[in-house]
Amino acid sequence: MSKIIASAAINGAHKIVKMCEEKWTQAVDKYGPNQDVAFPDTAYYLPIIYGILGIPVSKLSHMEKVFKICKDLLPEPVKKECHLPYLGPVLDAGMATLFAEEMYEAIKYVEEPDFYLQEEEPIGDNLWLGAANDIILRKRGIEFVDGTAPGFAAVVGSVPDNQTAVKIATELVEKNLYVFMCSEYEGKRFAEQLKEEGMQLGWNVRLVPFGPDIYEAVFALGFAVRAAMSFGGLSQEITEEY
Repeated sequence: MSKIIASAAINGAHKIVKMCEEKWTQAVDKYGPNQDVAFPDTAYYLPIIYGILGIPVSKLSHMEKVFKICKDLLPEPVKKECHLPYLGPVLDAGMATLFAEEMYEAIKYVEEPDFYLQEEEPIGDNLWLGAANDIILRKRGIEFVDGTAPGFAAVVGSVPDNQTAVKIATELVEKNLYVFMCSEYEGKRFAEQLKEEGMQLGWNVRLVPFGPDIYEAVFALGFAVRAAMSFGGLSQEITEEY
């Protein structure tokens, strides 16, 4: 793996974990440690954390342990002279980033409960659907199990022009893939490019705009984790006392 890529990934993970922990500290000060956190109308708590670590996070206080795990996972920044390989540390940094971003999004639901629509399709100028509720999961997740949908494509950022965006989205949907979208590049977002060209967005057309920033990628991964646990027959149980 390129030292440049490894360095960027690890350094970026340090910044994101720090930012998310600061957000958590502010939320605890404002709402108290017993404040409930969740993705509304969903099971499996914060699903990536629950699916990977087996830790149910349902209150702000529960996040403290996960942040400690994040910091334990974070490798030292790549130095000028460092032996290969970098892959293991980069993967650890990636997991720490996902855990931190999932907690960040849970706090956003507390602070801005109306930011995400929690619907099957955008309404008006609000494109961002946030975490799919359990009704959507049951309705759409079965397609990943029976093969109706062979998978999903995660689109991060934007493409050079709207016509290219339409071409890519159309080709992916024609292959029965779901297109999960988030983040921006140079002020542009893939979902916004599609809307500008008059394309319909939403779960029913398999073009799903989760959110405007990179942190909302956790909704795509969380959907996959929830579908695996739900259709794999794993019940939601408290695995640890807090």
